[in-house]
Amino acid sequence: MEPFTGILTLAVFTPLAGAVLILFAARKDSVIRLIALSVTLFDLILSGMIFVVFDESSSQRFQMIDRFEWFSSQAINVTYQMGIDGLSAPLVLLTGLLGFVAVLASWKISLRVKEYFVWILVLQTAVMGVFTSLDFILFFVFWELELIPMYFLISIWGTGRKEYSAMKFVMFTFLGSAFMLVGIIALYISPDVRHFDMIILAENSVMGIQSIVPITLIFWFFLIGFLVKLPTIPVHTWLPDAHTDAPTAVSILLAGVLLKMGGYGILRIIVGMFPNTTIDNAGIFAVLAVVSILYGAVLTIRQTDLKRLIAYSSVSHMGLVLLGVASVGFIDTDFMGAGLTGASMQLFTHGTISALLFLTVGLIYDRAKTRHIPDLGGLSRTIPIISGSMIIAGLASLGLPGMSGFVSEILVFLGSFKGFPVITGLSVFGVVLAAGYILWMFERSLFGPTKQRFSQIADASLIECIPLVLLAITILGIGIYPAIIVDVFESGIDPITALLTR
Repeated sequence: MEPFTGILTLAVFTPLAGAVLILFAARKDSVIRLIALSVTLFDLILSGMIFVVFDESSSQRFQMIDRFEWFSSQAINVTYQMGIDGLSAPLVLLTGLLGFVAVLASWKISLRVKEYFVWILVLQTAVMGVFTSLDFILFFVFWELELIPMYFLISIWGTGRKEYSAMKFVMFTFLGSAFMLVGIIALYISPDVRHFDMIILAENSVMGIQSIVPITLIFWFFLIGFLVKLPTIPVHTWLPDAHTDAPTAVSILLAGVLLKMGGYGILRIIVGMFPNTTIDNAGIFAVLAVVSILYGAVLTIRQTDLKRLIAYSSVSHMGLVLLGVASVGFIDTDFMGAGLTGASMQLFTHGTISALLFLTVGLIYDRAKTRHIPDLGGLSRTIPIISGSMIIAGLASLGLPGMSGFVSEILVFLGSFKGFPVITGLSVFGVVLAAGYILWMFERSLFGPTKQRFSQIADASLIECIPLVLLAITILGIGIYPAIIVDVFESGIDPITALLTR
Protein backbone atom coordinates (compact mmCIF):
# COMPACT_ATOMS: atom_id res chain seq x y z
CA MET A 1 0.00 0.00 0.00
CA GLU A 2 1.27 3.46 -0.93
CA PRO A 3 2.30 5.62 2.05
CA PHE A 4 -0.28 8.25 3.05
CA THR A 5 -3.13 6.41 1.33
CA GLY A 6 -6.37 7.91 2.59
CA ILE A 7 -5.01 11.35 3.46
CA LEU A 8 -6.60 12.97 0.40
CA THR A 9 -10.00 11.48 1.16
CA LEU A 10 -9.62 12.71 4.74
CA ALA A 11 -8.72 16.22 3.57
CA VAL A 12 -11.64 16.34 1.13
CA PHE A 13 -14.34 15.06 3.43
CA THR A 14 -13.24 16.54 6.77
CA PRO A 15 -15.13 19.80 6.09
CA LEU A 16 -18.23 17.82 5.08
CA ALA A 17 -18.00 15.83 8.30
CA GLY A 18 -17.73 19.11 10.20
CA ALA A 19 -20.83 20.39 8.39
CA VAL A 20 -22.78 17.28 9.46
CA LEU A 21 -21.57 17.67 13.04
CA ILE A 22 -22.69 21.31 13.13
CA LEU A 23 -26.04 20.45 11.54
CA PHE A 24 -27.02 17.74 13.99
CA ALA A 25 -25.00 18.30 17.17
CA ALA A 26 -24.32 22.02 17.63
CA ARG A 27 -26.88 24.54 18.87
CA LYS A 28 -25.03 27.50 20.36
CA ASP A 29 -23.54 29.98 17.91
CA SER A 30 -20.25 30.06 19.81
CA VAL A 31 -19.95 26.26 19.59
CA ILE A 32 -20.76 26.32 15.88
CA ARG A 33 -18.01 28.86 15.22
CA LEU A 34 -15.47 26.85 17.23
CA ILE A 35 -16.34 23.61 15.39
CA ALA A 36 -16.00 25.34 12.01
CA LEU A 37 -12.69 26.89 13.04
CA SER A 38 -11.32 23.60 14.40
CA VAL A 39 -12.38 21.67 11.30
CA THR A 40 -10.82 24.15 8.87
CA LEU A 41 -7.66 24.38 10.97
CA PHE A 42 -7.35 20.59 10.90
CA ASP A 43 -7.97 20.64 7.14
CA LEU A 44 -5.30 23.32 6.73
CA ILE A 45 -2.84 21.10 8.62
CA LEU A 46 -3.78 18.14 6.42
CA SER A 47 -3.34 20.29 3.29
CA GLY A 48 0.06 21.43 4.53
CA MET A 49 1.09 17.83 5.15
CA ILE A 50 -0.03 16.85 1.65
CA PHE A 51 2.00 19.67 0.13
CA VAL A 52 5.11 18.89 2.20
CA VAL A 53 4.94 15.12 1.69
CA PHE A 54 4.42 15.40 -2.07
CA ASP A 55 7.72 14.46 -3.77
CA GLU A 56 8.28 16.57 -6.88
CA SER A 57 11.41 14.59 -7.74
CA SER A 58 9.57 11.25 -7.83
CA SER A 59 9.18 9.38 -11.11
CA GLN A 60 5.58 8.70 -10.09
CA ARG A 61 3.52 11.61 -11.44
CA PHE A 62 0.36 11.07 -9.38
CA GLN A 63 0.84 10.34 -5.69
CA MET A 64 -1.23 9.51 -2.57
CA ILE A 65 -3.82 7.78 -4.77
CA ASP A 66 -7.08 6.56 -3.20
CA ARG A 67 -8.95 4.21 -5.53
CA PHE A 68 -11.86 1.79 -5.50
CA GLU A 69 -14.72 0.90 -7.84
CA TRP A 70 -17.62 3.26 -7.16
CA PHE A 71 -20.31 1.74 -9.36
CA SER A 72 -20.38 -0.21 -12.59
CA SER A 73 -22.76 -1.74 -15.13
CA GLN A 74 -22.56 -2.99 -18.67
CA ALA A 75 -22.76 0.59 -19.97
CA ILE A 76 -20.67 2.51 -17.45
CA ASN A 77 -17.87 2.00 -14.96
CA VAL A 78 -17.12 4.82 -12.51
CA THR A 79 -14.16 4.73 -10.14
CA TYR A 80 -13.64 6.70 -6.94
CA GLN A 81 -10.12 7.85 -7.71
CA MET A 82 -8.23 10.66 -6.02
CA GLY A 83 -4.61 11.72 -6.28
CA ILE A 84 -2.36 14.74 -6.63
CA ASP A 85 0.52 15.84 -8.80
CA GLY A 86 2.59 19.02 -8.91
CA LEU A 87 -0.29 20.94 -10.46
CA SER A 88 -2.89 20.09 -7.82
CA ALA A 89 -0.79 19.88 -4.62
CA PRO A 90 -0.37 23.68 -4.23
CA LEU A 91 -4.06 24.25 -5.02
CA VAL A 92 -5.05 21.80 -2.29
CA LEU A 93 -2.89 23.86 0.09
CA LEU A 94 -4.52 27.07 -1.18
CA THR A 95 -8.00 25.65 -0.55
CA GLY A 96 -7.09 24.60 2.98
CA LEU A 97 -5.61 28.03 3.73
CA LEU A 98 -8.53 30.03 2.36
CA GLY A 99 -11.10 27.78 4.04
CA PHE A 100 -9.51 28.63 7.39
CA VAL A 101 -9.33 32.32 6.46
CA ALA A 102 -12.99 32.32 5.38
CA VAL A 103 -14.14 31.00 8.77
CA LEU A 104 -12.15 33.67 10.61
CA ALA A 105 -13.58 36.31 8.26
CA SER A 106 -17.07 35.06 9.17
CA TRP A 107 -16.62 35.34 12.93
CA LYS A 108 -19.18 38.14 13.29
CA ILE A 109 -21.89 36.48 11.19
CA SER A 110 -25.09 36.54 13.28
CA LEU A 111 -27.83 35.57 10.78
CA ARG A 112 -28.67 31.84 10.68
CA VAL A 113 -25.20 30.96 11.92
CA LYS A 114 -25.64 27.17 11.74
CA GLU A 115 -26.73 27.18 8.09
CA TYR A 116 -24.01 29.62 7.13
CA PHE A 117 -21.11 27.56 8.43
CA VAL A 118 -22.63 24.33 7.10
CA TRP A 119 -22.62 25.80 3.58
CA ILE A 120 -19.09 27.19 3.97
CA LEU A 121 -17.78 23.74 4.90
CA VAL A 122 -19.71 21.98 2.12
CA LEU A 123 -18.22 24.48 -0.33
CA GLN A 124 -14.70 23.67 0.88
CA THR A 125 -15.29 19.94 0.35
CA ALA A 126 -16.55 20.59 -3.19
CA VAL A 127 -13.53 22.66 -4.21
CA MET A 128 -11.05 20.30 -2.57
CA GLY A 129 -12.70 17.44 -4.44
CA VAL A 130 -12.29 19.17 -7.80
CA PHE A 131 -8.53 19.54 -7.28
CA THR A 132 -8.02 15.91 -6.24
CA SER A 133 -10.46 13.94 -8.44
CA LEU A 134 -8.93 11.72 -11.12
CA ASP A 135 -12.15 10.26 -12.50
CA PHE A 136 -14.25 12.45 -14.80
CA ILE A 137 -17.59 11.60 -13.16
CA LEU A 138 -16.20 12.24 -9.67
CA PHE A 139 -14.66 15.47 -10.97
CA PHE A 140 -18.02 16.57 -12.39
CA VAL A 141 -19.90 15.69 -9.18
CA PHE A 142 -17.64 17.93 -7.10
CA TRP A 143 -17.71 20.62 -9.81
CA GLU A 144 -21.52 20.78 -9.63
CA LEU A 145 -21.69 20.40 -5.84
CA GLU A 146 -20.06 23.82 -5.49
CA LEU A 147 -23.11 25.52 -7.03
CA ILE A 148 -25.47 24.66 -4.16
CA PRO A 149 -23.62 26.29 -1.24
CA MET A 150 -22.60 29.29 -3.36
CA TYR A 151 -26.21 30.00 -4.33
CA PHE A 152 -27.43 29.98 -0.73
CA LEU A 153 -24.43 31.86 0.67
CA ILE A 154 -24.94 34.75 -1.77
CA SER A 155 -28.75 34.81 -1.81
CA ILE A 156 -29.23 34.65 1.99
CA TRP A 157 -26.18 36.38 3.50
CA GLY A 158 -25.36 38.75 0.65
CA THR A 159 -26.32 42.40 0.17
CA GLY A 160 -27.82 44.51 -2.61
CA ARG A 161 -29.33 42.48 -5.45
CA LYS A 162 -28.25 39.27 -3.79
CA GLU A 163 -30.94 36.97 -5.24
CA TYR A 164 -30.29 38.25 -8.76
CA SER A 165 -26.52 37.85 -8.39
CA ALA A 166 -26.85 34.34 -6.94
CA MET A 167 -29.14 33.21 -9.75
CA LYS A 168 -26.91 34.81 -12.40
CA PHE A 169 -23.91 32.95 -10.98
CA VAL A 170 -25.79 29.63 -11.07
CA MET A 171 -27.14 30.15 -14.59
CA PHE A 172 -23.76 31.05 -16.11
CA THR A 173 -21.90 28.27 -14.28
CA PHE A 174 -24.58 25.68 -14.97
CA LEU A 175 -24.54 26.53 -18.67
CA GLY A 176 -20.76 26.04 -18.75
CA SER A 177 -21.11 22.78 -16.84
CA ALA A 178 -23.65 21.51 -19.39
CA PHE A 179 -21.07 21.93 -22.16
CA MET A 180 -18.49 20.14 -20.03
CA LEU A 181 -20.84 17.22 -19.35
CA VAL A 182 -21.46 16.82 -23.09
CA GLY A 183 -17.68 16.74 -23.56
CA ILE A 184 -17.27 14.04 -20.90
CA ILE A 185 -19.99 11.88 -22.47
CA ALA A 186 -18.62 12.40 -25.99
CA LEU A 187 -15.17 11.37 -24.79
CA TYR A 188 -16.49 8.30 -22.99
CA ILE A 189 -18.45 6.91 -25.94
CA SER A 190 -15.36 7.05 -28.16
CA PRO A 191 -14.46 3.43 -29.04
CA ASP A 192 -10.83 3.96 -27.98
CA VAL A 193 -11.74 5.38 -24.55
CA ARG A 194 -14.78 3.87 -22.80
CA HIS A 195 -13.57 4.95 -19.36
CA PHE A 196 -13.44 8.07 -17.16
CA ASP A 197 -9.88 7.56 -15.88
CA MET A 198 -8.14 10.95 -15.96
CA ILE A 199 -4.73 9.39 -15.21
CA ILE A 200 -4.75 7.32 -18.40
CA LEU A 201 -6.01 10.25 -20.45
CA ALA A 202 -3.41 12.57 -18.92
CA GLU A 203 -0.55 10.18 -19.65
CA ASN A 204 -1.50 9.36 -23.23
CA SER A 205 -3.70 12.33 -24.29
CA VAL A 206 -6.75 11.83 -26.51
CA MET A 207 -5.09 12.77 -29.79
CA GLY A 208 -5.31 10.12 -32.47
CA ILE A 209 -8.15 8.18 -30.87
CA GLN A 210 -11.18 7.09 -32.87
CA SER A 211 -14.13 9.21 -31.83
CA ILE A 212 -17.75 9.50 -32.90
CA VAL A 213 -17.64 13.23 -32.08
CA PRO A 214 -14.73 15.22 -33.60
CA ILE A 215 -11.93 15.77 -31.09
CA THR A 216 -11.92 19.51 -31.81
CA LEU A 217 -15.59 19.73 -30.86
CA ILE A 218 -14.99 17.84 -27.61
CA PHE A 219 -12.11 20.24 -26.91
CA TRP A 220 -14.48 23.23 -27.25
CA PHE A 221 -17.15 21.63 -25.09
CA PHE A 222 -14.66 21.42 -22.23
CA LEU A 223 -13.09 24.80 -22.93
CA ILE A 224 -16.38 26.73 -22.84
CA GLY A 225 -17.12 25.33 -19.39
CA PHE A 226 -13.73 26.35 -18.08
CA LEU A 227 -13.76 29.83 -19.69
CA VAL A 228 -17.05 30.63 -17.95
CA LYS A 229 -15.61 29.67 -14.57
CA LEU A 230 -12.26 31.44 -15.09
CA PRO A 231 -14.00 33.85 -16.17
CA THR A 232 -13.03 35.18 -19.60
CA ILE A 233 -14.55 38.04 -21.53
CA PRO A 234 -17.32 37.92 -22.83
CA VAL A 235 -18.64 35.31 -20.33
CA HIS A 236 -17.43 37.29 -17.31
CA THR A 237 -20.49 39.37 -16.40
CA TRP A 238 -21.62 37.11 -13.56
CA LEU A 239 -18.43 37.76 -11.59
CA PRO A 240 -18.72 41.47 -10.59
CA ASP A 241 -22.33 41.02 -9.46
CA ALA A 242 -21.54 37.88 -7.45
CA HIS A 243 -18.54 39.53 -5.78
CA THR A 244 -20.27 42.81 -5.04
CA ASP A 245 -23.28 41.21 -3.37
CA ALA A 246 -21.57 38.24 -1.65
CA PRO A 247 -20.48 38.37 2.01
CA THR A 248 -16.75 38.90 2.59
CA ALA A 249 -15.84 35.25 3.26
CA VAL A 250 -17.69 34.10 0.15
CA SER A 251 -15.87 36.69 -1.97
CA ILE A 252 -12.60 35.35 -0.54
CA LEU A 253 -13.47 31.78 -1.58
CA LEU A 254 -14.96 32.85 -4.90
CA ALA A 255 -11.90 34.82 -6.01
CA GLY A 256 -9.39 32.69 -4.15
CA VAL A 257 -10.30 29.17 -5.22
CA LEU A 258 -13.51 28.96 -7.28
CA LEU A 259 -12.12 30.93 -10.22
CA LYS A 260 -9.03 28.72 -10.05
CA MET A 261 -11.18 25.70 -10.88
CA GLY A 262 -11.49 27.11 -14.41
CA GLY A 263 -7.74 27.64 -14.78
CA TYR A 264 -7.01 24.23 -13.28
CA GLY A 265 -9.41 22.61 -15.76
CA ILE A 266 -7.71 24.34 -18.68
CA LEU A 267 -4.25 23.19 -17.60
CA ARG A 268 -5.24 19.68 -16.48
CA ILE A 269 -7.74 18.77 -19.21
CA ILE A 270 -7.45 21.18 -22.14
CA VAL A 271 -3.65 21.38 -22.34
CA GLY A 272 -2.91 18.02 -20.70
CA MET A 273 -5.36 15.89 -22.70
CA PHE A 274 -5.80 17.84 -25.97
CA PRO A 275 -2.20 18.99 -26.64
CA ASN A 276 -2.38 19.14 -30.45
CA THR A 277 -5.69 21.00 -30.47
CA THR A 278 -4.36 23.42 -27.85
CA ILE A 279 -1.33 24.16 -30.04
CA ASP A 280 -3.61 24.71 -33.05
CA ASN A 281 -5.72 27.18 -31.07
CA ALA A 282 -2.86 28.98 -29.29
CA GLY A 283 -3.65 32.16 -31.21
CA ILE A 284 -7.23 32.14 -29.89
CA PHE A 285 -5.92 31.77 -26.33
CA ALA A 286 -3.59 34.72 -26.92
CA VAL A 287 -6.39 36.95 -28.25
CA LEU A 288 -8.76 36.01 -25.42
CA ALA A 289 -5.94 36.71 -22.98
CA VAL A 290 -5.07 40.21 -24.21
CA VAL A 291 -8.74 41.21 -24.47
CA SER A 292 -9.43 40.01 -20.92
CA ILE A 293 -6.28 41.67 -19.54
CA LEU A 294 -6.78 45.08 -21.17
CA TYR A 295 -10.57 45.33 -21.22
CA GLY A 296 -10.73 44.01 -17.66
CA ALA A 297 -8.18 46.63 -16.56
CA VAL A 298 -10.08 49.45 -18.30
CA LEU A 299 -13.32 48.36 -16.62
CA THR A 300 -11.48 48.25 -13.29
CA ILE A 301 -10.27 51.84 -13.61
CA ARG A 302 -13.88 52.99 -14.02
CA GLN A 303 -15.10 51.45 -10.75
CA THR A 304 -15.87 53.51 -7.64
CA ASP A 305 -16.89 50.57 -5.41
CA LEU A 306 -13.91 48.88 -3.73
CA LYS A 307 -15.34 45.38 -4.09
CA ARG A 308 -16.36 45.86 -7.70
CA LEU A 309 -12.91 47.26 -8.49
CA ILE A 310 -11.19 44.15 -7.16
CA ALA A 311 -13.73 41.91 -8.94
CA TYR A 312 -12.97 43.43 -12.33
CA SER A 313 -9.24 43.28 -11.61
CA SER A 314 -9.68 39.50 -11.23
CA VAL A 315 -11.00 39.33 -14.80
CA SER A 316 -7.84 41.11 -15.94
CA HIS A 317 -5.48 38.97 -13.90
CA MET A 318 -7.08 35.69 -14.92
CA GLY A 319 -6.31 36.68 -18.51
CA LEU A 320 -2.67 35.99 -17.62
CA VAL A 321 -3.54 32.31 -17.21
CA LEU A 322 -4.72 32.20 -20.84
CA LEU A 323 -1.60 34.07 -21.97
CA GLY A 324 0.56 31.45 -20.27
CA VAL A 325 -1.41 28.72 -22.05
CA ALA A 326 -0.87 30.54 -25.36
CA SER A 327 2.87 29.92 -24.96
CA VAL A 328 2.30 26.41 -26.35
CA GLY A 329 1.96 28.00 -29.81
CA PHE A 330 5.74 28.21 -30.10
CA ILE A 331 7.11 24.70 -29.62
CA ASP A 332 10.05 25.40 -27.37
CA THR A 333 10.25 23.32 -24.21
CA ASP A 334 11.90 26.04 -22.08
CA PHE A 335 9.59 28.91 -23.03
CA MET A 336 6.51 26.69 -23.08
CA GLY A 337 7.39 25.35 -19.64
CA ALA A 338 7.88 28.89 -18.31
CA GLY A 339 4.53 30.03 -19.69
CA LEU A 340 2.56 27.08 -18.32
CA THR A 341 4.35 27.23 -14.95
CA GLY A 342 3.55 30.95 -14.80
CA ALA A 343 -0.09 30.23 -15.58
CA SER A 344 -0.31 27.67 -12.78
CA MET A 345 1.57 30.00 -10.43
CA GLN A 346 -0.93 32.74 -11.24
CA LEU A 347 -3.70 30.50 -9.92
CA PHE A 348 -2.01 30.28 -6.53
CA THR A 349 -0.62 33.80 -6.21
CA HIS A 350 -3.79 35.53 -7.36
CA GLY A 351 -5.72 33.31 -4.96
CA THR A 352 -3.88 34.66 -1.93
CA ILE A 353 -3.66 38.25 -3.21
CA SER A 354 -7.35 38.57 -4.09
CA ALA A 355 -8.29 36.90 -0.80
CA LEU A 356 -6.33 39.49 1.16
CA LEU A 357 -7.81 42.35 -0.89
CA PHE A 358 -11.38 41.17 -0.35
CA LEU A 359 -10.70 40.55 3.34
CA THR A 360 -9.40 44.10 3.87
CA VAL A 361 -12.30 45.58 1.89
CA GLY A 362 -14.73 43.63 4.07
CA LEU A 363 -13.05 44.89 7.24
CA ILE A 364 -13.18 48.48 5.94
CA TYR A 365 -16.87 48.13 5.09
CA ASP A 366 -17.63 46.75 8.58
CA ARG A 367 -16.19 49.94 10.07
CA ALA A 368 -16.91 52.65 7.50
CA LYS A 369 -20.30 51.24 6.36
CA THR A 370 -19.43 52.17 2.78
CA ARG A 371 -17.29 50.87 -0.08
CA HIS A 372 -17.79 53.97 -2.23
CA ILE A 373 -14.23 55.19 -2.85
CA PRO A 374 -15.04 58.96 -3.06
CA ASP A 375 -16.62 58.73 0.42
CA LEU A 376 -13.46 57.26 1.97
CA GLY A 377 -10.12 58.86 2.80
CA GLY A 378 -7.33 58.96 5.36
CA LEU A 379 -8.03 55.45 6.65
CA SER A 380 -4.33 54.63 7.03
CA ARG A 381 -4.21 56.87 10.11
CA THR A 382 -7.10 55.24 11.94
CA ILE A 383 -6.79 51.60 10.81
CA PRO A 384 -3.08 51.13 10.00
CA ILE A 385 -3.07 47.30 10.22
CA ILE A 386 -5.95 46.89 7.78
CA SER A 387 -4.54 49.59 5.51
CA GLY A 388 -1.06 48.07 5.58
CA SER A 389 -2.46 44.67 4.66
CA MET A 390 -4.36 46.20 1.74
CA ILE A 391 -1.19 47.91 0.55
CA ILE A 392 0.74 44.61 0.62
CA ALA A 393 -1.99 42.89 -1.40
CA GLY A 394 -2.32 45.81 -3.81
CA LEU A 395 1.41 46.03 -4.50
CA ALA A 396 1.51 42.28 -5.08
CA SER A 397 -1.46 42.59 -7.44
CA LEU A 398 0.31 45.16 -9.60
CA GLY A 399 3.36 42.88 -9.83
CA LEU A 400 5.88 44.60 -7.57
CA PRO A 401 9.17 42.62 -7.49
CA GLY A 402 9.70 40.85 -4.19
CA MET A 403 6.05 39.84 -3.98
CA SER A 404 4.33 36.72 -5.25
CA GLY A 405 2.42 38.41 -8.10
CA PHE A 406 5.65 39.36 -9.84
CA VAL A 407 6.88 35.76 -10.00
CA SER A 408 3.87 34.42 -11.90
CA GLU A 409 3.62 37.44 -14.21
CA ILE A 410 7.27 37.38 -15.30
CA LEU A 411 7.08 33.64 -16.05
CA VAL A 412 3.94 34.15 -18.17
CA PHE A 413 5.50 37.02 -20.13
CA LEU A 414 8.76 35.12 -20.68
CA GLY A 415 6.84 32.10 -21.94
CA SER A 416 4.53 33.94 -24.34
CA PHE A 417 6.85 36.63 -25.74
CA LYS A 418 8.69 34.46 -28.24
CA GLY A 419 5.50 33.18 -29.87
CA PHE A 420 3.34 36.32 -29.51
CA PRO A 421 5.58 39.38 -29.02
CA VAL A 422 2.96 42.00 -29.93
CA ILE A 423 0.19 40.46 -27.81
CA THR A 424 2.60 40.00 -24.91
CA GLY A 425 3.69 43.62 -25.20
CA LEU A 426 0.07 44.78 -25.10
CA SER A 427 -0.57 42.49 -22.12
CA VAL A 428 2.39 44.00 -20.25
CA PHE A 429 0.60 47.33 -20.63
CA GLY A 430 -2.10 45.75 -18.44
CA VAL A 431 0.45 45.86 -15.60
CA VAL A 432 0.75 49.62 -16.14
CA LEU A 433 -3.03 49.95 -15.93
CA ALA A 434 -2.99 47.77 -12.80
CA ALA A 435 -0.52 50.16 -11.19
CA GLY A 436 -2.87 53.00 -12.10
CA TYR A 437 -6.03 51.60 -10.55
CA ILE A 438 -4.31 50.14 -7.49
CA LEU A 439 -2.44 53.34 -6.64
CA TRP A 440 -5.55 55.40 -7.37
CA MET A 441 -7.48 53.18 -4.94
CA PHE A 442 -4.81 53.71 -2.27
CA GLU A 443 -4.70 57.47 -2.78
CA ARG A 444 -8.47 57.95 -2.63
CA SER A 445 -9.31 55.55 0.22
CA LEU A 446 -6.26 55.20 2.48
CA PHE A 447 -4.43 58.52 2.24
CA GLY A 448 -5.28 62.21 2.28
CA PRO A 449 -7.11 63.97 5.09
CA THR A 450 -9.08 61.76 7.47
CA LYS A 451 -12.80 62.41 7.36
CA GLN A 452 -14.40 63.20 10.70
CA ARG A 453 -16.75 60.22 10.70
CA PHE A 454 -13.80 57.81 10.33
CA SER A 455 -11.62 59.33 13.06
CA GLN A 456 -12.77 56.95 15.81
CA ILE A 457 -13.10 53.62 13.98
CA ALA A 458 -11.22 50.63 15.41
CA ASP A 459 -8.41 48.73 13.74
CA ALA A 460 -8.34 44.94 13.23
CA SER A 461 -9.02 42.77 16.27
CA LEU A 462 -6.85 39.80 17.23
CA ILE A 463 -9.17 37.35 15.44
CA GLU A 464 -9.07 39.55 12.33
CA CYS A 465 -5.28 39.89 12.44
CA ILE A 466 -4.72 36.13 12.12
CA PRO A 467 -5.93 35.81 8.50
CA LEU A 468 -4.33 39.14 7.58
CA VAL A 469 -0.93 37.94 8.81
CA LEU A 470 -1.28 34.46 7.26
CA LEU A 471 -2.04 35.83 3.81
CA ALA A 472 0.58 38.59 4.00
CA ILE A 473 3.29 36.09 5.01
CA THR A 474 2.31 33.81 2.11
CA ILE A 475 2.47 36.67 -0.41
CA LEU A 476 5.82 37.97 0.84
CA GLY A 477 7.31 34.51 1.42
CA ILE A 478 6.65 33.31 -2.13
CA GLY A 479 7.83 36.64 -3.51
CA ILE A 480 11.15 36.35 -1.67
CA TYR A 481 11.65 32.60 -2.16
CA PRO A 482 9.46 31.45 -5.09
CA ALA A 483 11.26 28.10 -5.48
CA ILE A 484 9.21 26.72 -2.59
CA ILE A 485 6.21 26.51 -4.92
CA VAL A 486 7.63 26.97 -8.43
CA ASP A 487 9.49 23.64 -8.20
CA VAL A 488 6.27 21.82 -7.29
CA PHE A 489 4.31 23.39 -10.14
CA GLU A 490 7.13 22.59 -12.59
CA SER A 491 6.95 18.91 -11.65
CA GLY A 492 3.29 18.97 -12.64
CA ILE A 493 3.87 20.96 -15.84
CA ASP A 494 6.85 18.89 -17.13
CA PRO A 495 4.73 15.85 -18.16
CA ILE A 496 2.36 18.21 -19.99
CA THR A 497 5.18 19.89 -21.93
CA ALA A 498 6.51 16.42 -22.76
CA LEU A 499 3.15 15.60 -24.37
CA LEU A 500 3.12 18.91 -26.23
CA THR A 501 6.55 18.32 -27.76
CA ARG A 502 6.04 14.61 -28.45
